[in-house]
Amino acid sequence: MVYKFNIFGFVFAFKIVSIVENITAMPTVSKITQGILIQAEPEFNEAYSSAERGNYVFTYHIAIHNNTEFACQLLRRKWIIFDSLGIQSEVKGEGVIGMQPIIKPGEIYRYDSYCPLKTDMGYMKGSYQMKRLDDNVLFDVHIPYFELITPSRLN
Repeated sequence: MVYKFNIFGFVFAFKIVSIVENITAMPTVSKITQGILIQAEPEFNEAYSSAERGNYVFTYHIAIHNNTEFACQLLRRKWIIFDSLGIQSEVKGEGVIGMQPIIKPGEIYRYDSYCPLKTDMGYMKGSYQMKRLDDNVLFDVHIPYFELITPSRLN
């Protein structure tokens, strides 16, 4: 089953089981903020893309590692998305993929989603608002910058 939502003209979706054919992986990037490690691995998804229609779909895999001594909850997300025309979009919302996960010390929370672009290159970056469950302190965790590039642009 695929869950979809539309924000500012961008369609974001996720599904529990992903298709692995016609996907080109790009390097994994990571960033640590206040003991929370975020890893992002983007991929170009050729099966859902069409250069003729100006529709380029990029899947991304996120891993959130809680390397602290306290449990925390992911409350909100903020994404900044750029395409190669210089168009910037901002996506904000509660949780990720419809959830506000609690991540205990030493645990890793993983999810997959995707971003369609109208150009064959772009990038994303962002942040998560987290809450420490021991004292309810809110803090922001940075999502590292990652590029969205079709394989034809890499040659």
